[in-house]
Amino acid sequence: MGGGSADRSADASGGGADPAGGGSKFGNIRFGNVRGSAIGIGDHNRMVNGREGEVPCDPAYQELLEAVRQLTDDLRRVVPSPEVGVLTDELAQTQDEIRRTGRAGAGRLARIRVLLQDASASVGMLASGVAVGQAVGALLGG
Repeated sequence: MGGGSADRSADASGGGADPAGGGSKFGNIRFGNVRGSAIGIGDHNRMVNGREGEVPCDPAYQELLEAVRQLTDDLRRVVPSPEVGVLTDELAQTQDEIRRTGRAGAGRLARIRVLLQDASASVGMLASGVAVGQAVGALLGG
């Protein structure tokens, strides 16, 4: 929690508070009047404090993002195969990563390169597949 004011209190015992008194066996935790902050309780939380949207990115990553979007659209029209399915999933994760961070990691780019080769029978004739391959090659340096 940060960035805002919060009125918070917790039962220091870490448990055993009387459920009839508003607590639980895990303690009495209250948040009131929270502004400008994100709070998550429990496992596997994903919190965003502020507007979530695309992060500005380097022109090379913007080019890759556009090529990935086009290839994703084109792959919807090809005969499904396990290789195309895996590539489609990786492309979706790549789009998400570039939108969130403005770039894609070298490991992800290397995976895309391999997956393009694995799905070459379906992707080889698509101009969008060639564009993704070229953009990945430029970012990986070869």
